[in-house]
Amino acid sequence: MADVKLTIAGRPYDVHCADGQEAQLMQLAAIVDAKARTIQGGTEVRQLLFAALMLADEGQEAASKAGHAEPQLDSLRAAVALAESREASTREELRSARAEVRTATERAQAALAELEQFRQRPPAAVAAPAYGRALEQIADRIEALASKVEQMP
Repeated sequence: MADVKLTIAGRPYDVHCADGQEAQLMQLAAIVDAKARTIQGGTEVRQLLFAALMLADEGQEAASKAGHAEPQLDSLRAAVALAESREASTREELRSARAEVRTATERAQAALAELEQFRQRPPAAVAAPAYGRALEQIADRIEALASKVEQMP
């Protein structure tokens, strides 16, 4: 046990406290002393009584405010839980979208490879010139789409 000398309302007090609690006790005494000094007139006992009553009132008011804050805290916790849920859902949607982009990219690359193989074949003797031009246009569109897909994140 530690011994602490306190001065409250101009009067010294010797108080015992647990070891390590001396600084906390001195801070509390300073608060009580400040309250007691705000009370003018009367005896030392009267000053300490009113100081105690004022501090009790402040404590009760703080507890009341804390009680009123509890429903708001519950609401905030629910909002955080909802936001976390939405974040998880959005992350899953993003993973799915990336997988779809990879699949589309792979398909486009396969189509380009197939088209390139087709281009390297000798033209068929019976193929009409209109088909050749149409195939070239399709090939150009596929290349343009493949470029767009490759640029996607």
